[in-house]
Amino acid sequence: MRKTKAKAKATANVRAKTRPKTKVAAKVAAKRVAKAVTRAIKPVTRAIKKVARRAAPKRTAPKQIAYVATRKGLFAFQRRGLGWSAAAPAFLGEPVSAVLPDPSTGRLYAALRLGHFGTKLHRSDDGGTTWTELAAPAFPKQEEKDGEKKGSSVDMVWTLVPGGADEPEVLWAGTTPGGLFRSADAGKSWQLIESLWNDPARAKWFGGGYDHPGIHSVLVDPRDSKRIRLGVSIGGVWASSDGGATWRQSGNGMRNAYMPPDKAGEPATQDVHRMASPAVNPDVVWLQHHNGIFRSTDGGANFTEITKVAPSVFGFVVAAHPLDPKTAWFVPGVQDVQRIPVGGRLVVTRTQDGGSTFEAIGKGLPRQDCYDLIYRHGLAVDGAGEHLVMGSTTGNLWIGDKGGSRWSLVSGHLPPIAAVAWSG
Repeated sequence: MRKTKAKAKATANVRAKTRPKTKVAAKVAAKRVAKAVTRAIKPVTRAIKKVARRAAPKRTAPKQIAYVATRKGLFAFQRRGLGWSAAAPAFLGEPVSAVLPDPSTGRLYAALRLGHFGTKLHRSDDGGTTWTELAAPAFPKQEEKDGEKKGSSVDMVWTLVPGGADEPEVLWAGTTPGGLFRSADAGKSWQLIESLWNDPARAKWFGGGYDHPGIHSVLVDPRDSKRIRLGVSIGGVWASSDGGATWRQSGNGMRNAYMPPDKAGEPATQDVHRMASPAVNPDVVWLQHHNGIFRSTDGGANFTEITKVAPSVFGFVVAAHPLDPKTAWFVPGVQDVQRIPVGGRLVVTRTQDGGSTFEAIGKGLPRQDCYDLIYRHGLAVDGAGEHLVMGSTTGNLWIGDKGGSRWSLVSGHLPPIAAVAWSG
């Protein structure tokens, strides 16, 4: 009996000693099997991933195109890698006064100023490959008196602007001699806004850079497409809250230094060069005036002058950051007679704190012997506020990256540039 118990105890001890070794061996064997399976299926996994990558839609960056309206045609420059490539110009040899890439519809519009042959308007539905001529804005026909037609005629479409997001077919056109037109069918037909044209206060308007007054800035509030503000040279700021049915003179707080002292502060005599407003907060309005820089925070009803801006507060153009109401860009110059960069050095002035301070940015721009003038529509910022395009009357075209911190010359031999615009 004792031997049997001893033998059983010995057998149990042996089993106890060998059991952990058996478990370890099993784990090692399992790992080896798992590795073998992984090696076996790895080529299959790679093949599946490769097929999935091929089948998945390719992610491509949106096309970023800078459109340039010049005295001898419409040019387009597209970003390719670190450089820019130019497409064949449209309307070669003809003066293009305004260009609009409509972001809501993808359509492209171009207005031509052909002098004796009148104003022409064209639209492209394929990015400028083909064009269709449309009816251009025109004043109502006047009856003949004594064998002559009496009335006004459109000399130039100075600006083209799309309506609000809720009005994809609506366009606005500001013209010389001071007419505002609206299209409700993507430019096929136009109606003069007679409520503004017939306003008695319009009699105070007069020509600035041109013989007749003109509407160069049309701001449509993205929150409410019936809220519209206009910049007139020379005629001040005008506002409508009902889609143009009625108008009121706006823009208190500005001054026109070349007017008689008793009329210098009149809103109707203000020489507005250009207006811009950020989409994120349309109540902020940046304004380049003949006599300085002004800013409004109440939708253009009242303006505050900003005086501490070096090297000059004179200029023609302003661009507002679409996503930051405190950031805007200007291009300063020597006032009145010369109208060239101060000291022959071209710079762009930028504020990022609502006008409290400005920095003059010249990296990549001519540092001496520069005589370029930037017209009212010669500076534009893209929808992200990251890139700017700037064109001069001398035919130079620059791109400003990193919010205008660094500039590069894209072309130095274009015809005189009237307007620039971004698409994409």
